[in-house]
Amino acid sequence: MENQELIKQVTERAQQWLTPAYDAETQAEVKRMLDNPDKTELIECFYRDLEFGTGGLRGIMGAGTNRMNIYVVGAATQGFANYLKKNFKDRDQISVAIGYDCRNNSDLFAKKSADIFSANGIKVYLFDDMRPTPEMSFAIRYLGCQAGINLTASHNPREYNGYKAYWEDGAQVLAPHDKGIIDEVGKVKVEDIKFEGNPDLIQIIGADIDKIYWDQVHTICIDPDVIKRQKDLSIVYTPLHGTGMNGIPQSLKLWGFENVHCVPEQMVKSGDFPTVVSPNPENAEALTLAIKLAKEIDADIVMASDPDADRVGMACKNDKGEWVLINGNQTCLLFLYYIITNRKKLGKMVGNEFVVKTIVTTEVIRQIAEKNNIEMRDCYTGFKWIAREIRLSEGVKQYIGGGEESYGFLAEDFVRDKDAVSACALLAEICAWAKDNGKTLYEVLMDIYLEYGFSKEFTVNVVKPGKSGAEEIQQMMKNLRENSPKELAGSKVKLVKDYKTLKQTDGEGNVSDMDMPDTSNVLQFYTEDNTKVSVRPSGTEPKIKFYMEVKGTLKSAADYLDADAAAAKKIEAVRASLGI
Repeated sequence: MENQELIKQVTERAQQWLTPAYDAETQAEVKRMLDNPDKTELIECFYRDLEFGTGGLRGIMGAGTNRMNIYVVGAATQGFANYLKKNFKDRDQISVAIGYDCRNNSDLFAKKSADIFSANGIKVYLFDDMRPTPEMSFAIRYLGCQAGINLTASHNPREYNGYKAYWEDGAQVLAPHDKGIIDEVGKVKVEDIKFEGNPDLIQIIGADIDKIYWDQVHTICIDPDVIKRQKDLSIVYTPLHGTGMNGIPQSLKLWGFENVHCVPEQMVKSGDFPTVVSPNPENAEALTLAIKLAKEIDADIVMASDPDADRVGMACKNDKGEWVLINGNQTCLLFLYYIITNRKKLGKMVGNEFVVKTIVTTEVIRQIAEKNNIEMRDCYTGFKWIAREIRLSEGVKQYIGGGEESYGFLAEDFVRDKDAVSACALLAEICAWAKDNGKTLYEVLMDIYLEYGFSKEFTVNVVKPGKSGAEEIQQMMKNLRENSPKELAGSKVKLVKDYKTLKQTDGEGNVSDMDMPDTSNVLQFYTEDNTKVSVRPSGTEPKIKFYMEVKGTLKSAADYLDADAAAAKKIEAVRASLGI
């Protein structure tokens, strides 16, 4: 039976969008949904307000309170402006930086936001075209802004868009500002939004920031000499139709790489992403054209960035000369191994360095850090938490790199979000160093496993869209809390960590406190054979994620495929234990 009460509620909410406060196109779209006998779309678009969460907004574009449109974006910007005026009331001039990606409506949302900020007396630095997310983060700090926003849905499918909110340190907002902004956004009504901008307070930026940013990225180069020797390294790169085309080829050239081949079909700016199913470098399908080109020219490495150029995916040749994908955990391993190994070799370590990983990222990184006497810190998923660690130690300890399993890495501290521009350049340097030593990246990865231990990671995404899906995800987390697994793949669970309560329970039932800066809806299970499983609902997509890491034995590089197959079999057993 249909939920008549819910239909009544969404109908009343939708009818409020038929007033003159909304444009004719929006009203027509809402009227179409109201007139449709099937109320499914109406419910999905109006059953709730699209939540302005701790990272901002992300959702499907369209009319409605639960969709990305100029009114939802406008309310977010007006609320953000109100919060900035309260928080920086003693400043003569508050300023913000605004960036956007290639997605449909990103430029529209950015320009509307610029109008709203300026109408509220806030100076706006607006990029003249799409730019990588990390460049926007850099611009906040470089221009001395108090905040910034970026209009992007990162790697999500084409129907999505998003709104990321940043603070004056160039990182996405954390407490107390996240909740303060959310409170202000919640108070805004459509009639409160000041859409009429003040052009005198909007300054267009672009090439001037590009050059400064690229020069800064070049400063993280560890071994320029190896690049000079391997300047002809054959690189294939694709921006997947996104912002990377405005930065990554230029950065690679600045580092000294002279043989960069961009996938021509994907160097076309498009929010429709016509050559891929989804513009996510985590997906093998997204690299199909890049690998095809790499085979044609016998390239050394393939690199891809997502639409806002914060994530990087890669592929290289294995010991049989076949192209294989390197996952996010492995990429993070390669970065941190190279940074630590070669900074030590070249005498660039002073003894106060630290690296950061997220709690769901491979534990092999911990082995590398410990063996090299480098401090390693764990933090929550999301680069705002890595940025927090950088901020806490600024001027005291030196951050040299941090990453997460979801294909994000940051090698510098002048940006405070994951950065595919610097990551691609550094990845090319690592490949050049490997080649200079007669190795491939694949062989370097084998060296890491042989020295520090082999593990295999796998993530299962259980997608649950819509209102009913959100409720299912909540129930799944509730069930796991109340009925934690006693064993996984036949190995006893020796430790359960609940980041929502900040309590951990060992195999004997002893409970102790966890030291974290905030709570988070994450569960972790550790077994006696060192399997680690992390479970968390996605903060940006309608899914719950299960991150699995299992250990294996690798005696030689030749045994890798057997060890990998055995680990894959174990992961299937873990999945069976969890019923996913």
